[in-house]
Amino acid sequence: MIYFVVAIDEKRGMANDHGIPWQGKIPSDVKHYHDLIKGHDILMGLATYNEFAKPMPGQNNYVISDSDQPLRDGFIEVRDLDSFVKEHSKDLCIIGGAGVFAQTITQADELYLTRLDADFKCTKFFPEFEQDFKLAEQSDPITENGITFKFEKWVRR
Repeated sequence: MIYFVVAIDEKRGMANDHGIPWQGKIPSDVKHYHDLIKGHDILMGLATYNEFAKPMPGQNNYVISDSDQPLRDGFIEVRDLDSFVKEHSKDLCIIGGAGVFAQTITQADELYLTRLDADFKCTKFFPEFEQDFKLAEQSDPITENGITFKFEKWVRR
């Protein structure tokens, strides 16, 4: 199974040129994120990798990269995204960024979204998905530090 874990604003925005605008402001989302990815193989793009100080412990941390620079210890380089996703035999959690989501959305089985009830003026966006997925679960609204959001699970139609 391939699933995505991501927080998006009301316009599907994920980040801007400075990072995630709501970073550190919604601790429930951080816990939710870690609960969803814990123990699973994760795949990320190079920009997402650069946000990590160290790999997530106890799991494979794959990074799609065509850079000549070696990755830090604990990260595993992936050169061919399509082949890797098609041939990966375990559950795979894709955690970003926007380009990786866009390239793999057709292969995703489930989406775990944190939907923020605001426009954060993002410049990086999650791909369109509502035509190919249906809402399976949704939490009640939660508000932390003035930000209202819901946890949602979407499954492929």
